[in-house]
Amino acid sequence: MAPGHVAYGLGAQYGLRITAETVAAWERGLALPTEYELTALAGVLWCAPGELLTAARSLREHRVSRELAPDELAAMVGMATSAYLRMEESGRWRGNERQSTALSEALSLTPADFVAATGREEELAELLRSAVTTRWQAYTRPVAKLVPLDRRRLQVVLERLHGDYQALMVSTLSWSSAGTDRAGNSGEEGRAFLARIVPRFWEAADPQG
Repeated sequence: MAPGHVAYGLGAQYGLRITAETVAAWERGLALPTEYELTALAGVLWCAPGELLTAARSLREHRVSRELAPDELAAMVGMATSAYLRMEESGRWRGNERQSTALSEALSLTPADFVAATGREEELAELLRSAVTTRWQAYTRPVAKLVPLDRRRLQVVLERLHGDYQALMVSTLSWSSAGTDRAGNSGEEGRAFLARIVPRFWEAADPQG
């Protein structure tokens, strides 16, 4: 179906005044449809809304992919719809531990999905950078508040990342007297390690890893 055919279907079936140019912008990722427009688009294309999303990251995208209305998800999580919508719109989750668990179950979120969808990735990165450069034990509790992982598994992961980073820094010091080029390269490796600390964390947390 060409963009013009899709636009016509949106108008004929759902009363939406959408131009072919807008449909083309959706296809290219230059614009985003509203929730109702996405649902209507799925109807015109005979598919589920979730099939039109590449990789859901936000709470809204995960909810839409599960075809849940805001009030349905709010009831499953155990909070008022208005409170949930404020969090969804701001991208900052402020639910308690029980509500966070219910949210993960309702949306089938992995721990990594949960952290990304609730807007906690940068906060997690800051904690992890501090954990690997200082005493990792002091950051077990703060990280546990952000990440829905078993505490014992979390301790193993933090200790491993700390050990990897410290070994890299020891390598930097041992080579520094041999030549500045190697020392400089190792310094870059250390910065690269910290820059990718969140992906490294999830790789280490993977039971299959």
